[in-house]
Amino acid sequence: MHYKISKDNRNLVGEINLPASKSISNRLLIIQALNYSLAPITNLSQSDDTKIIYSVLNSNTNNFDVANSGTAMRFLTAFLSKIVGEWTITGSDRMKERPIGELVKALRELGANIEYLENEGFPPLKILGSNLTGKTIELDANISSQFISALLLIAPTLKNGLTIKLNGKIVSKPYINLTLNILKQFGIKSTFINNTITINNQPFSAKDFSVEADWSAASYWYEMAAFADKVDLKLYGLNKNSLQGDSAVAKIFKNFGVKTTFINNGIHLTKEECNIKKFNIDLIDYPDLAQTIVVTCSFLKIPFKISGLETLKIKETNRINALISELSKFNIKLTETSDGVLECNDFQHNNIDKYFIDTHSDHRMALSFAPISILNKKIIFDNIDVINKSYPAFYEDLKRVGFKISEE
Repeated sequence: MHYKISKDNRNLVGEINLPASKSISNRLLIIQALNYSLAPITNLSQSDDTKIIYSVLNSNTNNFDVANSGTAMRFLTAFLSKIVGEWTITGSDRMKERPIGELVKALRELGANIEYLENEGFPPLKILGSNLTGKTIELDANISSQFISALLLIAPTLKNGLTIKLNGKIVSKPYINLTLNILKQFGIKSTFINNTITINNQPFSAKDFSVEADWSAASYWYEMAAFADKVDLKLYGLNKNSLQGDSAVAKIFKNFGVKTTFINNGIHLTKEECNIKKFNIDLIDYPDLAQTIVVTCSFLKIPFKISGLETLKIKETNRINALISELSKFNIKLTETSDGVLECNDFQHNNIDKYFIDTHSDHRMALSFAPISILNKKIIFDNIDVINKSYPAFYEDLKRVGFKISEE
């Protein structure tokens, strides 16, 4: 079944309650399990990623399938390595193509017994959980920050604690800081100096926690606002002093004429003039904003150069190839000029009435291409359920501000 998204005008007016941050929710669930805490977490994310982690942590079995959730695979691999028992963890075909070797290597240095069941360096895994002993380890920081966060989450429970020396260019550093900041709120002290992180063995403090809204989810509304003629949109649940790195979207989209005003329990988006002639940015800290920004620039016809995108190739799909493929349907010539660098200077948009978009089984492809429909373009998706991975209520929220969604 295919689904069409359309809109009769270019106005973006309304109020939206954004979903809870899945990045924060996922970390909280691991901390809660490590702490054996029953302290309540309110406003927990309803994303598939979070539901999968919750399901595994509350399961009575020892065989787990995390589907397409990279976060679940990485966080749970570290978690299960220190829980006494025999576990297997697998995922989708794509998950079996996503590397996990650097994390497994680090865990083995701490005493973990982990076996690759198919291909070396990739899931599925067999884990014999045991009491791990911390030490100083080295870790390549240019593959996935989730490897680092997975280790940091278990670090306080390790005998001798843990010191991680990060080698190479650090990707998604705000997500590492997010992990450390959340740990701090549960009483865990850490240091992060000169690419070296140290967490000593120490107890968690019990704490109630309410999850703030997801700035990554907000980014798609910023994209719509950049395309719209009239904008009067309130997004609720966002914090001005957010722990989330993707809160940078507010500053970034000011370049595209989107004004952010912080209000009680959220933000108010309005429209300003956009005068930018060319846009350059390094997204090594914010790779989850890449598709949103690439599509925004492409349809505002702003020449751009975006770097720091090396990790996009090992996400739910190869996001660089997916962007090049789908934008070509609009006659937009996106080019990877070097590893992890995307450029575009040619915007000869065609005037086809309908555009069929392959989501490539990637939630962020669907979420970043749907806003194009506000430009009087009918967007047809092969799979609308893919958005459940991070923003299950997205289509219902679109309807609240005048978008139409129908079977095609």
